[in-house]
Amino acid sequence: MRAPTKIIIACLALVAAAPRAHAQTIADIAAYTGPDRTQRLIDGARREGVVSLYSSAVIDDTAAISDAFEKKYGVKVLLWRGSSEDILRRAVTEHRAGRHDVDVAETAGPDMEGLQREKLLQQMSSPLFAELIPQAVSPQRAWVTERLSIFTAGFNTTLIKPADAPRSYEDLTDPKWKGKLGIEADDANWFMSVVGAMGADKALPLFRSIVARNGMSVRKGHTLLSNLVAAGEVPLGLTVYGYRIDELKSKGAPIDGVLIPPVVALPTGIAVFAKAPHPNAAALFMDFFLSDGQRILLERGNVPTNRTVKALPAGLTLVDVPKFLDEGDKWTKLFKEVFASGAR
Repeated sequence: MRAPTKIIIACLALVAAAPRAHAQTIADIAAYTGPDRTQRLIDGARREGVVSLYSSAVIDDTAAISDAFEKKYGVKVLLWRGSSEDILRRAVTEHRAGRHDVDVAETAGPDMEGLQREKLLQQMSSPLFAELIPQAVSPQRAWVTERLSIFTAGFNTTLIKPADAPRSYEDLTDPKWKGKLGIEADDANWFMSVVGAMGADKALPLFRSIVARNGMSVRKGHTLLSNLVAAGEVPLGLTVYGYRIDELKSKGAPIDGVLIPPVVALPTGIAVFAKAPHPNAAALFMDFFLSDGQRILLERGNVPTNRTVKALPAGLTLVDVPKFLDEGDKWTKLFKEVFASGAR
């Protein structure tokens, strides 16, 4: 009887010593940075089979990255697309109902920070973080900025020659800009960033002077503003997203852009949910998004944050998303006071 007992004990010891991949918590997976990290994630992701994604990105961009991920790893991406506000609302609602169906979110920074404040996101570690611009990784490492929307002064090239485009905000006090200026209606976060960089004593009187002298067309939606610039209805839009300008230019539209310092960008982030049902696939997808996905984003006209893929403009200021969430009412009110006062 003794020999079989020894065999049983030995077998139990081997089982106890064996890697317990299935017993790993998401925190274990998220924190692991060993040299075999990627292979562990691949093995785990293939066992899980799928990764579910909530994204507000352009559907073709998301599809390009998802298809490449599926081809490389054989793991299916299940996508639900909605606005950034819808993603925040849906994720919070599902969490409060005890549903945990989603693995990864990819959406605008303010709503990423909202998910973080609801404690829905998992703190992550990845060697790829070192390749990103320093501002990309949030202090809690709960979400990471993976692409940027750079606020650009877009102008209609039929109405404004490139040589005549403004190079500073002070240039916009010139009477030649009367009736030619426009801005997006919800860009209080841009305004907060510009005022913070320039200093309130300088920036607030300057923008009030611009609006008082030359007026301001306040329009709702960045896509609408860029289209109005291309159509010539708004000859110069102060807060057009740079990638929209590139997209319209590629289609032959008479539009170009200039970066007026301080140059400000709105972050879009990616994160893994703390209750992700497919944690290995989630971490693997996040790593893919920050590596191969960055090159795909660049090819499709986006601005990635991986420094090995493309250098960003010098002196770039990212919107301080936590600060804006805390002070949003103040800056929204001030933005409306300054720009809507001369709206038409």
